Amino acid sequence: MSYEVFARKYRPQTFDDLVGQSHVSQTLKNAVAQNRLAHAYLFVGPRGIGKTSTARILAKALNCVNGPTVTPCGVCDNCREIAAGNSLDVIEIDGASNNSVEDVRELRDNVRYAPANGRYKIYLIDEVHMLSSAAFNALLKTLEEPPPHVKFIFATTEPQKVLPTILSRCQRFDLHRIPANLIAQHLQFIAGKEKFSLEPAAAHAIARGAEGGMRDAESMLDQLVAFCGDPISEADVLKVFGFTSQQTVANFTDKILRSATADAVQLLHEQCEAGKDMMRLMADLISYLRDLLVFKVKPDALSEDVDLELQKSLAAQAELIETDRLLELIDQFADAESRMKWAPNKKLHFEVALIKAIQSLSQVTLNEVIENLNALRDGKTETPRVAEDSARVSRAASGVSPDMPNKSASRDASAVQTDATVEPTKIWEQVCAKIPAKGFLRTLVDSLTVLGAEGRNFFLGYPPDEKSTIETLATTTNRRQLETLLKEISGRDWTAKLSAKEGLPGKSSREQPSRKAEEFKDDPLIQEALDIFKGEIKS
Repeated sequence: MSYEVFARKYRPQTFDDLVGQSHVSQTLKNAVAQNRLAHAYLFVGPRGIGKTSTARILAKALNCVNGPTVTPCGVCDNCREIAAGNSLDVIEIDGASNNSVEDVRELRDNVRYAPANGRYKIYLIDEVHMLSSAAFNALLKTLEEPPPHVKFIFATTEPQKVLPTILSRCQRFDLHRIPANLIAQHLQFIAGKEKFSLEPAAAHAIARGAEGGMRDAESMLDQLVAFCGDPISEADVLKVFGFTSQQTVANFTDKILRSATADAVQLLHEQCEAGKDMMRLMADLISYLRDLLVFKVKPDALSEDVDLELQKSLAAQAELIETDRLLELIDQFADAESRMKWAPNKKLHFEVALIKAIQSLSQVTLNEVIENLNALRDGKTETPRVAEDSARVSRAASGVSPDMPNKSASRDASAVQTDATVEPTKIWEQVCAKIPAKGFLRTLVDSLTVLGAEGRNFFLGYPPDEKSTIETLATTTNRRQLETLLKEISGRDWTAKLSAKEGLPGKSSREQPSRKAEEFKDDPLIQEALDIFKGEIKS
């Protein structure tokens, strides 16, 4: 007996076998059970997600000897012929090669004949959008009022190319891309049936590479079995298809968000030397940033697409960047991807985009300048945007995620253990000496007191009544400037951790007299805004 590929061998045979399309299968099951059958159906969705399989299952449900039934037996002549694609009563037509008006006229002439064996004569037209306009028009009247023994089932990947007059005569079902976790589970099911070992990480790597298509995932698994046999590891998947491991992409993103330019470029070079496809790596990076964006907005939205370990990485990285900055990153890399498609040296464009993206993270935006000015001018009154960002900045500064209690806020100052080789107070004094006498950064450091250092964390405290001011001033940019100065003086990488402590001295900006116009002239942020807009400060 000839070998049968996984995509055909494990093709769904019942509504319950459909993976990731419960909204479609349940509706069709209810329609069959209640005998509320339409005369025309349209299945829409990307390739390899089950459109044709769903059409065949529906055909079996209608023509099974026990039917109409939601559970076709699969063993009667009608079911077996439909599954094999050679039933006389289920006519499968390829819309790409049978798209002329003559083909449709022949179909229209044959619909009046009764079915040979089954209850219905079913016309299944795949890639129906390939029919010509004349062919569509020739089908209209028959599609609207077919004989009672005829059912039409259409499948397409491009519904926008189907005439509206055809769409209005069909019940439309949109099949979705299948979540990666469900694809990985199905691949493990196949591995169990075929008696070979498939590592969970390898299954997830295949699922991510398939981009929501079950048929693509099954074909990739077939190829891997032929290549490496048993067992199949994640390294095998990455080697055969040129993918980059998800952990590598996560590390790459982490270096970008932390502005580690040299490390990020080094990792890019390593991936290039390992033979990784630069276009694929760029696509993986954009996809990861998209996941990070979605996670930042709605964390539980990715529960079916990413595993638990990756969710932990996303949670940590979400605190390192604001939403608007993340959107800018995605736009920059998407533009670079479009340029890389036609560039002979893709690595060059990737490097330029990478360095440019990292530099953009440290640039002060006009919105940040305006919001800081408004907050300082109004004292206790904060704009809605500032109020929203303040909570986020406070969490990021304290190293606390949105759904975690602020442990560092409750920690007593004396509980911070300091590395014996580090003198935080002396380091902080030198940092303060390097900061200009005027500006938002000076106002921030004047309100902070050194608590100690532990590992890579440099702990700074402020009195609780200074919280509003600190949250306003502790922008991502200011924190990065502090961390850069800490590194310059001590030679070590530091993460500034800010938290409220009782009994600490502070210098509240609310207690300072109003600043005169002349004082703003020396502020670097104000000066940058003036240079951009060619403006001047007037009293």
